[in-house]
Amino acid sequence: MSEATSVPASIATMPRGGPSASWLDRQLQTNALEYLDRDDVPDELKQRVVTGLDVMGTRLKQHEKNARAALAVLGDAPEPRILELGAGHGRLSAKIVEYHRTATVTVSDVDPTSVANIAASEVGNHPRVTTQVVDATAIDAPDNSYDLVVFAMSFHHLPPAAAFKAIAEATRVGKRFMVIDIKRQSVLAQLLPPIYAVPMIALMPVRTVWPVMHDGFISGLRAYSPAAFAALGRAVDPQMCIEFMPSPGFFGPTSATVVYSRPS
Repeated sequence: MSEATSVPASIATMPRGGPSASWLDRQLQTNALEYLDRDDVPDELKQRVVTGLDVMGTRLKQHEKNARAALAVLGDAPEPRILELGAGHGRLSAKIVEYHRTATVTVSDVDPTSVANIAASEVGNHPRVTTQVVDATAIDAPDNSYDLVVFAMSFHHLPPAAAFKAIAEATRVGKRFMVIDIKRQSVLAQLLPPIYAVPMIALMPVRTVWPVMHDGFISGLRAYSPAAFAALGRAVDPQMCIEFMPSPGFFGPTSATVVYSRPS
């Protein structure tokens, strides 16, 4: 565990829009949990969400674009060690080992059912892939175990205190921590998810539509703004290097890509 375990009060209570978020933006966030975060819903329902997101990401080529973005951050590292947090379906890691011939990947999620499903899949049986149940806020690995830690499209599940701990842990075990996630929209744009949803419904199996739309709407209200991403990184380490990068393009809500790294 990192030494940075004490969460500042200003971070624990920080709105998702960042320290200077407007009053209205603060009202447009929620503590409601997505199906994926709840203990009172069956695994079958959670896996319907995971399946819907996988199918949608495949048809939008989101997995490919996220994998190429992650590999671009690694540069020319010859045998990179990568940890994926919150993998869900593991498709990002599958693309990474497809595109990079020497990369080794630990595919992880906090949900044991998701990890078991990944382990039983084609990527889980890949010789350069390891599957593991990992809590992003308490990563059981030595310092500098990985060249890159990546958390794609799931960071918004973490409330600010947990997000702080995840950044502290990921930048302890990894040289760089890349977050690709939904970007918090302006107050006006937050009224648009129903518009986005109409064409995206056609991309998903029918049985996944409602649970994905349920979680997707909540996700938009829990998404972090760039100001919040920056505040979280500086709270972990005032000297933290925080790079906002061009986000992988895909249809749907705007994404944010940020890379954290500790001073060398």
